[in-house]
Amino acid sequence: MKDHPSPAAQLSSEQEAIRRKCFHPTGNFVKFLKEDVETSIPDRFERISRQYPEQIAVKTGARSLTYSELNAMANRIARTILARWGGQVEPVGVLFTDAALLAAAMLGVLKAGKFFVLLDPLIPLARLALIVESSQTALMIMEQESALQTSEIAASDDRCLIVESVDSSLASDDLGLEIPAAALAYVVYTSGSTGHPKGVLQSHRNLLHRVLVRTNTRHLCATDRLAHLTVGTSNAITNAFSALLNGAALVSFSVRKEGVSVLGRWLATEQISICRIGSPLFRRLCENLTRKEEFSCLRLIELTSDTIQKSDVNLHKNNFSSNSILVIPLSSTETGLLTEYLIQHDSEIVGDEVPVGYPAEDKEIFVVDDNGNEVGVNRVGEIVVRSRFLSPGYWREPELTAAKFKDDPKDGQYKLYSTGDLGLIRLDGCLVHKGRKDFRARVRGYSVEVAEVEHVLRAHAEIKDAVVVSHQDEQGETYLIAYLSARRQPGPSIGDMRRFLDESLPAYMIPPVFEILDEIPLTANGKVDRNALPTPHRTRMKVSAPYVKPRTVVERKLVKIWQTVLSLDCVGIQDNFFELGGHSLSATEVVYQIIKEFRLELTLQSFFQRPTVAEMATVIDVHQVKKIGDEELKSILEGLESLSEDEAERRLADDDSVTKE
Repeated sequence: MKDHPSPAAQLSSEQEAIRRKCFHPTGNFVKFLKEDVETSIPDRFERISRQYPEQIAVKTGARSLTYSELNAMANRIARTILARWGGQVEPVGVLFTDAALLAAAMLGVLKAGKFFVLLDPLIPLARLALIVESSQTALMIMEQESALQTSEIAASDDRCLIVESVDSSLASDDLGLEIPAAALAYVVYTSGSTGHPKGVLQSHRNLLHRVLVRTNTRHLCATDRLAHLTVGTSNAITNAFSALLNGAALVSFSVRKEGVSVLGRWLATEQISICRIGSPLFRRLCENLTRKEEFSCLRLIELTSDTIQKSDVNLHKNNFSSNSILVIPLSSTETGLLTEYLIQHDSEIVGDEVPVGYPAEDKEIFVVDDNGNEVGVNRVGEIVVRSRFLSPGYWREPELTAAKFKDDPKDGQYKLYSTGDLGLIRLDGCLVHKGRKDFRARVRGYSVEVAEVEHVLRAHAEIKDAVVVSHQDEQGETYLIAYLSARRQPGPSIGDMRRFLDESLPAYMIPPVFEILDEIPLTANGKVDRNALPTPHRTRMKVSAPYVKPRTVVERKLVKIWQTVLSLDCVGIQDNFFELGGHSLSATEVVYQIIKEFRLELTLQSFFQRPTVAEMATVIDVHQVKKIGDEELKSILEGLESLSEDEAERRLADDDSVTKE
């Protein structure tokens, strides 16, 4: 690479102007100083807790902890860890659904001089067990609820701490341990190309630097209230500590439990000022807004997905205050924030692509060819980052670490990391993301190595070979397609495959589309010929239930919703929504459409329990008679039920003939 910084090194005057607007209207911003990066996370947090002892640190539902209470709980956890297991440096698994308890556990582990392994409570037990084994996690801290659900993979009783059992009479003052900035802080596991997840390491220094960057660019302050929408990913760590190391409030919301339909009202009621959200979920949020919500406090919305469309920018403009700013970042678990692009309501997006912006502080961005040479302006190449603040590497994988993190030949304090992402740098120095170089895909905000999905598919007794590719739908959202060749025909059903994958993979890694092939096509040299794989079709897949056509108007309307959301031409009333390729976000879309069409209240949980058209039609019939109780609607329903098939088809096509919201 050339000796001089890359063309993407200077922030544009427009971006500087928008950044100057990123201030809380009533907050008192305090810059995060560079020298604070050379301390430790407990040092910074303890200073903040002394400064803001009575302010809310974490809120989960109706329960909240002040900074003083959170610090005291973390200190008691740390003392319990040291008393039971000593002070040697070792990994400690943390497994929580409650954001407040998770925050206390993470801080407690760090205060004890150890480092934590973040475990996601929503992924299958088999994958959790694999991560626990890979990380050599001998100690585990969890809440009672998680302990009951994961007893099979938890450490023995003498190596497991239930946080609710910590003695409340223990001393709660700070421990004062000396923890160097270079010490490991945590390990977070991501999808791995070897068929196994890989653990990405981070030090205290790196996490503090990540918080510094977010603090100083977004002007985070103690008056801010940050939405916390996940507890088991690397985003959850950065988001949590961005709040807790600045005196801000971390306010937790479970989309899985509560549903996206109430997310907008929650953002307004809780006076959220900063919301970090995946772009697919952001789209569902906007679809569910009633236009009655007032987001006067919401000053920053950060979309955590690398496929951002111009339509997303328009959704922000049409649904949120002109005072709010949309943040488009590019980041990875290994590097933290690489670039970001700020958009206000009068920003003009040139061309069809939304850029990912300009380098974050202390990050140099290069775009190179296969030989490592910079490609120049407006040329596509691999994105490479140079920085002092990259991950130390992969846990217990020295060869992979050496291959991915290269020493900078000119300065030993710097590392070079090839991201595997493709991009180009425009003439003005702005970076545009162009997808993945390898077969890693970004699905619903998560990074997925398709090789890991293939590895699990090939473990099925009836599958001879499997290839997984990513594909974009008409809305630009990425999804996975699994091409399978069976050992014998007709092969397993889609339901069988989904149930098999459910045992080992999180939902976002399970392909919604399966294609059964006689053989996987190969090139002349024996490699998989991905270009020869057939284009995915819209016909009904091989599911466990026989096809049954809709019998009533309600069933026909539901089938139409199913077909639209799943992009299928044919859906039977006994077909399981999830066997047809549905997932949690598309289920949210179906629930929204049902609520809009039938004017009734319906929870996500109800839909998960009744995922066929026939079952949902029964629920709707009961609800419309019982809940709405409107004689006119009842009369319309009875009239529709008695229509002939031809007349029903005509009426279904006539929007004015059915009752609307």
